[in-house]
Amino acid sequence: MGKLILLRHFKSQWNLENRFTGWTDVPLAKEDAGKISEISAFLSSAKIDIVYTSPLVRNMASCLLALEKTNKYPIFRHFGGKMKEWGNFEELASAYLPVFVSEALNERYYGKLQGLDKEETMNKYGAEQVRLWRRSYDVAPPGGESLKDVYKRTIPFYQKNTENALKDGKNILIVASHNSLRAIIKYIERIADNDIINTEVPYAGLLGYEFRDGVYKKL
Repeated sequence: MGKLILLRHFKSQWNLENRFTGWTDVPLAKEDAGKISEISAFLSSAKIDIVYTSPLVRNMASCLLALEKTNKYPIFRHFGGKMKEWGNFEELASAYLPVFVSEALNERYYGKLQGLDKEETMNKYGAEQVRLWRRSYDVAPPGGESLKDVYKRTIPFYQKNTENALKDGKNILIVASHNSLRAIIKYIERIADNDIINTEVPYAGLLGYEFRDGVYKKL
C-alpha cells in the first residue's frame, strides 16, 4: 500500500498580482511563512520516499520549502536519469530524497493570456469566457492549452512512474501547479469532463490518497 500526497505550490508573485502565469517563471511571493511551516511539519512525519515536481521555479522552490523539516536533503534530477547514475546516492539513501523533475507536471500553457491581469481580462472577454479558459476541460485560452491537453501529457507520465511506484508501496509527494494537479485529480477520482470545472485546489493546498490494489481512497 502506497500513499500519494498532492501539493499545489505556494503563492507566487504573479498569483499575488492576479496575473496569468502559465509557463512563465516568477518567484514565490514573500508571504505564507506560517503555511509553509505547517506543511513542512506535516511532511516530516509522512515518510516520503519519492518526490515529483516540474521545472517551473515556483514548483521547485515550493518543493524545497515543503521538505525543509523532513531531515532529508532533496536531490533534483531531470526525469530520465537512473538512480545508479547518481554516484553513491544509494549508499546515502537515508539522508537524501530523490526529486524527479518533469515538464509533464507543468502548469497549462496560457498562451496569449500569460502576464495579463485576470480582472482586466474578464472585463474584456467576460467572466464566463475566462472561467471556461481557466476551469473547463476542453476549452483552451488563445494560443494555449486546455485541461484536456494537460491531461494528455500529465496522466501517461503519472501512470508510468508515480502509479507504478505506488504499486510498489512507496509514499509519493507531487508538488505541481494547479492544472497538472487538476488533471491528476480528475484521473484519480474519475471526475467527468463536464464536472471538472468545479474542481479547484488552493495555493499550498494538500490532498492525500491511499493506493491499494489499484484503487484510490481519499485520506
